[in-house]
Amino acid sequence: MSDFLRLLNKYEKFIPDFDNFLKHLYHPLPTYFRINTIKIDIHSAKEYLLNEGVEFSETKLPEVIKVINLDKDKSLLSYYLGYIYPQTISSCIPVIALSPKQDETILDLCAAPGGKTTYIAQLMNDNGLIIANDRKKRRITALLSNVKRLGITNTIVIQGRGEHLMLPIKFDKVLVDAPCSGQGKYRIDPISGRVKHMNLGKTNLSAIQKALIKKGFDMLRPGGTLVYSTCTLNIEENEEVVDHLLKKREGKLQAFDINLPSCNGITSFGDKRYDDSIKLCKRFYPHQLDSVGFFVAKIIKKP
Repeated sequence: MSDFLRLLNKYEKFIPDFDNFLKHLYHPLPTYFRINTIKIDIHSAKEYLLNEGVEFSETKLPEVIKVINLDKDKSLLSYYLGYIYPQTISSCIPVIALSPKQDETILDLCAAPGGKTTYIAQLMNDNGLIIANDRKKRRITALLSNVKRLGITNTIVIQGRGEHLMLPIKFDKVLVDAPCSGQGKYRIDPISGRVKHMNLGKTNLSAIQKALIKKGFDMLRPGGTLVYSTCTLNIEENEEVVDHLLKKREGKLQAFDINLPSCNGITSFGDKRYDDSIKLCKRFYPHQLDSVGFFVAKIIKKP
């Protein structure tokens, strides 16, 4: 807990409405379902879920619902039929920023277990081409299972280290949803005080993320779009990684609109200063979304 408290003291400097953020950490993460419109329309899916006894509320994303009082032990036929995918609302944001089109060729560099890959396919109407890569075999199994369950046919799944991946084509768009410390998922058990979902591993995540974002950028065609995202609050894994790319490659940050509360990227922290355009990145905080915290940057490769 002491490590966590040290983190909180550091983050108090930039998280808005910090007291409310702390209170929100004692609330469990809510469940969201994304409706898979490749297999069913939104209205019919909601009717199907209601018939299964699932209560839900609407969100600002028409294909995403917030589930109320779901029995975690209850099996839903709608899940096995591929009508729904359990996915936090904030996890959908990187795909919305990517804005996939049905005639495009897209690379998801760190794809498993497939939430963002399958949402990309959904927004492409299962047309075009997606290459979905991940490095671990057990995660590839989950990715393949979800692609099949959701009825997706435009996706090729491959296995390899993202930072060393070599492919013979350039892509219109690349998503780098990088492995991270996951601080946006942290929650505190109100009874035991134990911090849930906490990862304090010693792996140099920032170095891995910098290698991944450069590789993803290099696999873009000129004028292509890269979206970099994490589910952490850590500046070293977010703004610093994007700033590193801007120093090493000819890229330009681009603003994107989304109907969800967000804050600008951070351009300075302590003695570190980042490119002024970093403010075009977006931070999504747990207490503002009632979801996992996320960081999203949209970068255009200069022609």
